[in-house]
Amino acid sequence: MAAADSILIFVLSLLVGTIGILAGVRLVLDRDAGFANAAVTALIGAIAWAITSFFVGWIPILGVLLMLVVWVGVINWRYPGGWGAAVAIGFVAWIVAVAIVYLFAAIGFVTPDALGIPGV
Repeated sequence: MAAADSILIFVLSLLVGTIGILAGVRLVLDRDAGFANAAVTALIGAIAWAITSFFVGWIPILGVLLMLVVWVGVINWRYPGGWGAAVAIGFVAWIVAVAIVYLFAAIGFVTPDALGIPGV
């Protein structure tokens, strides 16, 4: 049962991250990002966040800032527009993810924690 719960949370988290990034790209870059591209970006971003967290996550403030820079760096690498656009996409993605997770928590579907978007 624990494995099934973990898989479900992973899939939901990836979906939330994908939708957030998709919304961010569409709003900031005003173009169709493609669901698959957003999903790959969310997955790579989550992996990069986790690896960075392993190495520097224990450092107060600086660790989290470095993790955030790496995650935004993934967005910058995957989409055009430079670092400013990547930060804006990440911010929109975070807001959308918070709203989705809040909705899921409000209806009792999941607890309010998700992977794919940092800090949610």
